Amino acid sequence: MVVAERITLQDLERDPDHEFVVAEGVGRERIDCFLARMLPEYSRNRLKSLIKNRRVLVSRQPVKAGYVIHPADVVSIWLDVQQAVSELVPQAMDLGILYEDADILVVNKPPGLVVHPGAGHREGTLVHGLLAHCPRLASQGSPLRPGNVHRLDQGTSGAMVVAKSDRAYSDLVQQFKTHSVQKEYLALVYGSFRDVSGEIRASMGRHPGDRKKMAVLQGRGREAVSRWVLEKDWGEVSLLHVLIETGRTHQIRVHLSHLHHPIVGDPTYGGGSGRADALRSKPLRQAILQVRRPMLHAMRLGFRHPASKTPLEFHAPLPEDFSRLLDTISTLLQP
Repeated sequence: MVVAERITLQDLERDPDHEFVVAEGVGRERIDCFLARMLPEYSRNRLKSLIKNRRVLVSRQPVKAGYVIHPADVVSIWLDVQQAVSELVPQAMDLGILYEDADILVVNKPPGLVVHPGAGHREGTLVHGLLAHCPRLASQGSPLRPGNVHRLDQGTSGAMVVAKSDRAYSDLVQQFKTHSVQKEYLALVYGSFRDVSGEIRASMGRHPGDRKKMAVLQGRGREAVSRWVLEKDWGEVSLLHVLIETGRTHQIRVHLSHLHHPIVGDPTYGGGSGRADALRSKPLRQAILQVRRPMLHAMRLGFRHPASKTPLEFHAPLPEDFSRLLDTISTLLQP
């Protein structure tokens, strides 16, 4: 029988390795059966061991294998480090490296690439590529996310820093925690703007009706601050520079949707085909309907080197799909 290490306070301080939100309409089902269905790559013995050792929490509370799940339950799983690391098989890939030394690696993540393993993404992630390039990454943090101090959504492209050493990991985590990292994005959004700049200061948390989404919440949630500057206003769509002071999940996507300017290509937060169909310009509508991911790019990343303390700044070139779309819009909507 596989024996798991009992969960510790240190485990709880990092993100879970897997997390599921039980959907509405799911019938009565024991937690061990639910996990066996959601994680078929793990043996029943291993899952039971994880539950027994309190490495499976439901809404942050330990449960027994006989617990019956309910809609909206948040099921979090922390793997034991040694077994989790052994499951990561390096896979060579083009990492788009912008900078590398003994402590850090900065990459220009392409759109469509998942950052770390999770449900539905057991291989082919950025972590697998990183391990093929440099087998030694920071050992702190989540075992399935070695070196990861922050992340970008699957559809978002741009600059990411990865910690290769443990000292780099600790220092970078602190820089992100104190909001001293400069993160600037380029976002193509729907609509026109009256002002040339603005600030969005609105608390965020889990969407009350859909636990897979985030939302602006009144009087609760965690503070999130985004500042935007208008780069180009074509009338029906606009291009923004967005600087985020905090780094909440889906922050830019949620904030811009809250302003009624959802990101082009983001159906989760109002920027999908339904919004594209409402565009008055037929050529523009046809071009936008070809978009297959949110037009959001992490163009600039600035931080202090964790060892030398030297200020660093990196600029990630736009991916081809984003650049091509901007060229098309400029041609179609030029005065």
